[in-house]
Amino acid sequence: MPVKDDAAIRVMLAICTAGIVIALLYFARSVFAPFAFALFMMAIVWPIQSALERKLPQFVALLLTLTATVLTIVGFAALMAWAFSVVAEWMISHAPRFQALYLEWTEWLDEHDILVIGPLSQHFDAAWMLGTFQTIAGHINRTTGFALLVFIFMMLALLETGDLQQKIASFGKRREFRAFAQAGAEIAAKFRRYMLVRTALSALTGVAVWGFALLTGLELAAAWGLIAFALNYIPFIGSFAATILPGVFAMAQFDSWQTIAIVVCGLIVIQFVIGNYLEPRIAGAALSISPLAVIFAVFFWSFLWGIPGALIGVPITIALLTLCEHSESMRWLATLLSGTHDKA
Repeated sequence: MPVKDDAAIRVMLAICTAGIVIALLYFARSVFAPFAFALFMMAIVWPIQSALERKLPQFVALLLTLTATVLTIVGFAALMAWAFSVVAEWMISHAPRFQALYLEWTEWLDEHDILVIGPLSQHFDAAWMLGTFQTIAGHINRTTGFALLVFIFMMLALLETGDLQQKIASFGKRREFRAFAQAGAEIAAKFRRYMLVRTALSALTGVAVWGFALLTGLELAAAWGLIAFALNYIPFIGSFAATILPGVFAMAQFDSWQTIAIVVCGLIVIQFVIGNYLEPRIAGAALSISPLAVIFAVFFWSFLWGIPGALIGVPITIALLTLCEHSESMRWLATLLSGTHDKA
């Protein structure tokens, strides 16, 4: 009986601790989210920083690394801003078409005794859609403060990384410190592989959407390609949005339902082939994480931290599973949530 009581107490303590940690991560997300993002970015750019430090003073190497990082992010943001602004301008110029399309749908639904949701039928119009688009743009603009905090955290982390490595090495050959250092190195390597895989798959998706839009005559082909490229950095949610957005605009552009069906089905096929055929084979071997864990990570961290959580949820899960691999008591969890390797 005492053994069972001790086990029950440990389980209850673990559940309570997990609840407290999740609540802390949620209510202090303004600090934890940028800090986690900074660590993720630091792991990606550290090889550049380390290589530069072998030839240049640390401050100069840090300055060059941060400059290259900022220029990359600013260039990416500028491309996305252009793509979304082009889509917004097209939407404004075709606002009457969206309104007419909505009225046609409402009439068809009423004729078939399908009730349209009250608030949507009362408030939906082209202006509402534009307002939604502007709200999204406002969220994007508010990320400036988030990005600044990430930049500060990353700069400090890069300055401390070398000293931290020396401190860990000074502990000698104690098993726990060796395991900690090895886990940290593996996590950083997996982060870099993750970004390489996601960038390659996102670029492939963007090129495929751009080419398909040109082939079918869908306007704003370059913008849709860039949007698909950017949104596919968010697994599942991003690919869904990258399919819905151009599909809705195709309905406003084309009068033929056959053409609209071809566009929508083509976009679905592109996302399905890349997301469900190529990605499991490429990412499975590189990251060894199950699709269930990926889906849970995206939605769980999105709930905690919003868009930053959706972007960084999978890397955080990869880091946690790597730590579990180095713990004898938690290794079963890493095995359970690891991806299946393709033996072909």
